[in-house]
Amino acid sequence: MSTQAPDLPLSVMICDDEAPARARLRDLLADIAPELPNDVLAEADNGVSALAAVRSRRVDVALVDIRMPKMDGVELARHLSQLEHPPAVIFVTAYDAYAVQAFELNAVDYLVKPVRARRLLAALQKVMLSRRQAPAPPASVQLAARSHLSCHERGRLLLIAVSEIVYFRADLKYVAARTSDREYLLEESLTHLEHEFGEQFIRLHRSVLAAREAIIGFEKSVCHDDAETQWQAILRDIPERLPVSRRQWPLLKSYARQLSS
Repeated sequence: MSTQAPDLPLSVMICDDEAPARARLRDLLADIAPELPNDVLAEADNGVSALAAVRSRRVDVALVDIRMPKMDGVELARHLSQLEHPPAVIFVTAYDAYAVQAFELNAVDYLVKPVRARRLLAALQKVMLSRRQAPAPPASVQLAARSHLSCHERGRLLLIAVSEIVYFRADLKYVAARTSDREYLLEESLTHLEHEFGEQFIRLHRSVLAAREAIIGFEKSVCHDDAETQWQAILRDIPERLPVSRRQWPLLKSYARQLSS
């Protein structure tokens, strides 16, 4: 005699920028509910809205489109994986070119539109199976640079737009990300951030990366400890000066000349 699994029904979030596509998934989920009970707890039309939706509720699985404004589905999946209780991710897209990236992100499945009910059911059954197994380790792959970084603060997941970050500063086990308004603590390594955002940020010091667009010049200062001259970076909109190490200064000279020209 079979019994219903105790972890049913599945709670679902649908994230797609097209309303008809979201409606189609809702209808399919309703069609397969007799075989696999489910509840749609949240909907969103982009990755940023999706993360806001899961702050106040826990979902078991996210059905995620890939091409969306503000934050695409691939980046959304990376942020979802940082949640205390990350949902399983199933990509639902009209494009099959992202399949490799999807599975590198440990997505449970990858569905190409138009999705059929039996195919969606099979994907959700995989979610049920994966929930009873040990989670797979995160993949170590080279992905496109993120547009946002996530920060855990007082039980909330906050998003910081990379374009608004003035500098990163390493401090013990955390990295501080400074915007013009405030500072955020990230559980990231400075080395990884430099590798991912090397085109946008430049290393000034072993513990500091600064946004290239935020640097408006360099000036000399006297270090009172040894009376030697040290260079500092001048930033736009922030009175704070950032130290430039002796080791980095030769590499920054050409950049300084570009700023002054």
